[in-house]
Amino acid sequence: MGLIVKGGEVVTAAERFFADVRIDGGTITDLGAKLDPRTGDETLDASGHLVLPGFVDPHVHMELPFMGTVSADDFETGTASGIAGGTTTIIDFCIQTPGQPLTSAITQWHAKSAKAVGDYSYHMAITDFGPNTPNEMREVVQKHGITSFKVFMAYKGALMVDDGQLYQVMKTAAEIGAVVTVHAENGDAVFHLQRELLAAGNTGPEYHPVSRPSTVEGEATERALMMARLHGATAYIVHMTCKESMHALERAKLSGQHCYGETCPQYLLLDDSVFTKPDFGGSAYVMSPPIRPRGVGHHEALWAGIQNGLLDSVGTDHCPFTHAQKLAGQGDFTKIPNGAAGVEDRLQLLYTYGVQAGHISLERMVELGATAPARIFGLTGKGSVAVGKDADLVLYSPEGKSTRSAKTHHSRADRSIFEGFEVQGRVAKTIVNGRVAYDGQQLMVTRGSGRFITRKPSHFAAGVKA
Repeated sequence: MGLIVKGGEVVTAAERFFADVRIDGGTITDLGAKLDPRTGDETLDASGHLVLPGFVDPHVHMELPFMGTVSADDFETGTASGIAGGTTTIIDFCIQTPGQPLTSAITQWHAKSAKAVGDYSYHMAITDFGPNTPNEMREVVQKHGITSFKVFMAYKGALMVDDGQLYQVMKTAAEIGAVVTVHAENGDAVFHLQRELLAAGNTGPEYHPVSRPSTVEGEATERALMMARLHGATAYIVHMTCKESMHALERAKLSGQHCYGETCPQYLLLDDSVFTKPDFGGSAYVMSPPIRPRGVGHHEALWAGIQNGLLDSVGTDHCPFTHAQKLAGQGDFTKIPNGAAGVEDRLQLLYTYGVQAGHISLERMVELGATAPARIFGLTGKGSVAVGKDADLVLYSPEGKSTRSAKTHHSRADRSIFEGFEVQGRVAKTIVNGRVAYDGQQLMVTRGSGRFITRKPSHFAAGVKA
């Protein structure tokens, strides 16, 4: 028994057209005008709706152990929240602890992610590069189907790698055709700035952005891209926030280097005034890198990068903590758990403040939120409405307005950094693997129905060696 989605306007990264979509066995099997149902087929009326590919979030952290606590959404609630917002596939970060073999960390993450209700994959985060790490990296790619790695240039004493380790990760990744995703901040500079601020009695959340100025992000982005260029590795700079990092990415791309950049809605839409909200409300917005001030060119640089193709994708860095968890940082902003919810908000925010505001086209929105993340990270069945692709679809109604709020989202987070944002349109239905998983009001998902998606390396030495 199949399903035909009838009468909607299909949107891909390249074009828009009216067509019916036939689904059979979790796969898109036909696109065409007025497809005839076969015996046993169900039909779903998509008239007046945009038919989008299920969005792919390349940057989330579900049940992440971090800063003395664990992020509030597990793989079940986090992927469900994503589905309600039109995201059908996520890429989480499998985090190595010091001295731990990479494959052991994968085993831990598989145990946690088994409850997911949407499809998922991992980036393998390397926090402790040892003599056997190159061999382990090869095994991660060849035997486990994880073809991207993560390095943190920040969080000194916890997750941060030094320049020697960064050099070795880039070198090995180039040899095995893997992508290296990079959190780019100068962690040593941040550490000393934090100590100086605390010593001066500056302890509130408003000092979090002061301790991580845009210059430390710009410098680290430049350094990460240089390390990738040395070996011909493919670097993907995550959650870019500022003009300095954008300038570094621009220089690299104009030189012919094969690299990518990602930003998130919070960096496009919010400014650093949020950190001064009363009653420790600013703590909800503490994330790294921080939200930047308006009026000095950061927001303009990001929007320009989205418009001109310099930025390749928009993720969320979904890593929510409750207000009670954030209170651990009262009296010391460096102890506020870094992160916020966003996986459910991305599509409506991009449609409203990107497409409806005239910054981008519908096709570009699909490219940023679905097609490019799938292509960059080798999710070959995802990211487009096309014959042979996985039947992950979003029926988006352009009509009506609503307001984003923690009272109505499906995340366990009790605060929303987009509280009160008015959005145009809504996710009317989300189809996951050929089945309606969200009907616009209610989730209809089964715990553990999500699939781990293995990938093959597709990015080989493409940089310009210095």
